[in-house]
Formats: sequence, C-alpha cells, structure tokens
Amino acid sequence: MSDTDPAGRLRVTEIFHSLQGEARDAGRPTVFVRLTGCPLRCVWCDTEYAFQGGQWFAIAAIVDEVAKYKTRHVCVTGGEPLAQKRCLNLLTALCDAGYAVSLETSGALDVSGVDTRVSRVMDLKAPGSGEAARNLWSNIDALTAHDQVKFVLADRSDYDWACAALTEHALAERCEILFSPVWGKLAPRDLAQWILDDRLPVRMQVQLHKILWGEEKGR
Repeated sequence: MSDTDPAGRLRVTEIFHSLQGEARDAGRPTVFVRLTGCPLRCVWCDTEYAFQGGQWFAIAAIVDEVAKYKTRHVCVTGGEPLAQKRCLNLLTALCDAGYAVSLETSGALDVSGVDTRVSRVMDLKAPGSGEAARNLWSNIDALTAHDQVKFVLADRSDYDWACAALTEHALAERCEILFSPVWGKLAPRDLAQWILDDRLPVRMQVQLHKILWGEEKGR
C-alpha cells in the first residue's frame, strides 16, 4: 500500500467473496470490491456502513487481494464507487488482469470514462429513493448492449415513473433493463404481476443475497 503506486490508492470498505445477488450475473461466484463513500442518501440504502471509514489500498494491492479468491467475476461497488476518481484506474487494472468486471453505480456520476470492457450496472433512482433529482440522464448516451440499467422500486408510483422513463429514453433498445423491488417495501409478487400485465421488455430481479443471508454485511 504505497503512495508511490502510479495508479494511486483507493479507500476500500471491504473485499469479499460471495454469490452475485443481482443483475445479469446473479448466482455467479464473484469477488466484490466495495469502495468507501457516496454522495447520495437513498432512503432505502442498505450499505450505509460504506459511507465512511474504510482503509486505503494501492490499486495493485486490491488486484492482488482479488486474485486470492481464484474467481473470474469481479464486481466493483459501493457506496458510489465512481465518487473516487481512481476507481477508473482500478476497473482498467482488473480488466487487464483478465477478470470479467462489472460496476454498480448510481447513475448520478458520469460513466463515459469507464473502461468499455466493464459491464456498467447503472441504478437510475426512482422518486421513492429521495434522490431522483440526481440522475444524470446524459449517461444513457454512453450505454451499450454490454451494460444494464436497474430500477429499484418502492411502490406503484415508482413503477409508473420507471415505465415512463423506459419509454421516453427507449432504454430497452439500448441495453438490458432490470426492475427490482425494495427489500421489505414492495412485494415481489406485485411487481411481477405489473410487469406481466404491461408486457414490459424487462427482467425482474430479487436480491438473491438477501434471500440467502438477510442483512448480513459482506454478502
């Protein structure tokens, strides 16, 4: 963990091995690198412990730690990982090391500089999050079929808002779309029925890691 590392250092909350609980790779063994810090304060956030603290790691040290788990898939998450500018260096370093890399980001920060080998999972914030005003809609122009857009929905109002965004921005024509219920707020069965009734071109997801391990950290 040297300050002379040319790629710099990042503040890391945790690095752990688990099953991916969401998005396209749900169920795959994955190493998670959770960076510290987030400028958003979603009312239903389940990783508030990552807002502060953490430890400084050189990017090379993070890649070395990831290698210990002997797992091909790596997810860089937060907090909001892009709040640390050197996250871009980490993503490239992981891709260069041969990993299949995904980035979980809020969509409030510019994603255009992310290495194109990374699958960007961009979480557009619905009104129920309290942070819908932070969505950076210009990010949509940077997305490709390699990426994913996620809507985390707390109620029917959030669902209707997401449907409108889906149509207005032709999102399903650009990349894969994920609709997810807020854990403990919106019944998954209700969301499933709305999607079926409206014939939406989306994938519904539930948080597999919470089904398996509840609110346990490092999962």
